[in-house]
This record gives sequence, C-alpha cells and structure tokens, in this order.
Amino acid sequence: HLVDDKIHARSIGPYSLVTQQPLAGKAQFGGQRFGEMEVWALEAYGAAHTLQEILTVKSDDVSGRSRVYEAIVKGENLPEPGIPESFNVLVKELQALGLSVTLGREE
Repeated sequence: HLVDDKIHARSIGPYSLVTQQPLAGKAQFGGQRFGEMEVWALEAYGAAHTLQEILTVKSDDVSGRSRVYEAIVKGENLPEPGIPESFNVLVKELQALGLSVTLGREE
C-alpha cells in the first residue's frame, strides 16, 4: 500500500559529518526537518523551551546531546545548551573569507 511506503519515523540515527544535524530523507534513515514556519508556530504558541530544545540539543549541539541524556537518566535538571555546530561551520566559513570572528562572553 502507498501509505506503508511513505511513513517514516526515527528516534536516533545518523548525523551529517559537517553540520552534525540529522540527515534528511527516508533512504538515509534521516530525521524530520523543522522549518522556518514551524519555528514561527512554536514562537506564536509561546513554547520557548521546546523550541530551544529542538533547535539545539535535538539538532546539532554535539556535547549537549550526551549531557542532556545523562541529566535525564540521573533525574537532574537539564543543562544549558551549547553553541550549535552549524554556528561553528558559519564561523569557519567567515574565517576562510579572512574575517576575524570573536564571541563576547559574559563573566
């Protein structure tokens, strides 16, 4: 049946080597994409914590994935998300253009 060919879901799976985001498509056992309009919908609904989790830990925060998993297993509060790997890729591309990028951190 056609529906059986179309349905696809994953809990964990492969990630892109460059951006560390979940791969796309059923053939690569990829994850579902969360687009710009879906982000707007969650913003309008006021689901800031859910949105933050989807865009960082469940996407491309490499160290955050393991830290969140450990916190859930131990029953602790979730840690603050780190810098997404896609941002690091952007910084590297800007550095390749000869631009110096530094991040200001609050102390």
